[in-house]
Amino acid sequence: MSVRTRVAVGLVITVGAAAGAWALFGKREKAGPGFLTALVDRGTVVQNVTTTGTLTAVTTIKVGSQVSGIIATLHADFNDRVTKGQIVATLDPTPFEASVNQTKAQLQRTRVGAEDAKAKLRRQQALFEANLVSEDQLDSARAAFNQALAQVSELEAALERNQANLTYSVIRSPIDGIVVSRDYDVGQTVAASFQAPTLFTIAEDLTRMQLTCDIDEADIGQVKVGQLVRFGVDTFPEREFDGTVAQIRLSPKTANNVVTYPVIVEVQNRDLALLPGMTAEVRVQVARAENALRVPASALRFRPELLGMSGAGRSPAAGGGRPGNGRSAQTSAAEQRPGPREARVFLAPERPGGSLSPVTFTPGLTDGQFVEVKEGGLVESAKVVIGLATAQAQDAGGLVNMMGPRRR
Repeated sequence: MSVRTRVAVGLVITVGAAAGAWALFGKREKAGPGFLTALVDRGTVVQNVTTTGTLTAVTTIKVGSQVSGIIATLHADFNDRVTKGQIVATLDPTPFEASVNQTKAQLQRTRVGAEDAKAKLRRQQALFEANLVSEDQLDSARAAFNQALAQVSELEAALERNQANLTYSVIRSPIDGIVVSRDYDVGQTVAASFQAPTLFTIAEDLTRMQLTCDIDEADIGQVKVGQLVRFGVDTFPEREFDGTVAQIRLSPKTANNVVTYPVIVEVQNRDLALLPGMTAEVRVQVARAENALRVPASALRFRPELLGMSGAGRSPAAGGGRPGNGRSAQTSAAEQRPGPREARVFLAPERPGGSLSPVTFTPGLTDGQFVEVKEGGLVESAKVVIGLATAQAQDAGGLVNMMGPRRR
């Protein structure tokens, strides 16, 4: 290779290296920190109270047995539709029929004895009128007759009770509905000694359901009857269901020193997609602002002083000093602190490397994504800082504009 060629190659390498160094270092010096920004816009802000709840049928009847016995037949099963008065199960009728027949025989014998006592009383009455028996004998005959009548009444009541037990051995549905639970099988013994055992659970109408949820005492004051409720269930992650607050029950519950109140939500379930027992993620809409001036909630969490920025948000590179160096910068930041009922955000600089501009405002409703602007210096379409851009975005040069969450 000739000397001239080697010189030319060396010049090309030198120029290329210089250009690369300028692009890498010179550009970094000129560009200030990159910021992620979002626009102040107008839209709907809905403030919710969130909780969880359980879906149940509005009317659920537990069908039990008033008498003890062995289940002879079952006429309904899970998910069966039943009508009011329909037979759903029968107990073995043998012991109940035997009790009825035995009581009938005893009653018949007692009635015969009552007729005999009545005839004896008549005879004693006639003899007493003829002065042939004493008054004590007449009283004894009258007492025997009255006792026989009492025994007749007692056995008539026993017969009525035994006939009722025979009727109770045939178990019928008290309502129209769907069987959601069956707890016994044929051959099992039903013991109704202390309480009526549950054989079936019948839901009256699954097209109308209720959602029972517990609201914390800190939020219960915001919940009112008639408010809109939106909720979701795990089995339909892409679907949202609606309901209405129907009742706020004044029966507090305390668990782990937390007081909650049951709130009942009415739910329409015309397509039967919702099933009893499902757990729902509930949002009660306690307040709503239409066409409100709103700012992304992430802008309120941006704190330049926690990121090592001095002054009104300039970086050390842009200001030419070290972080935190400068009493006037600290005093200026202190003067911009929001009041007890105010919030603070920072407007993006107009050019790369420029200063952030703090703005305070009075916040209103919030839905977690947006905060309503009630009063203050924020205007529509203003760019507020929601975070720092990545190093790769800073190398791209200057301000990164990232819109906030999509408008609803």
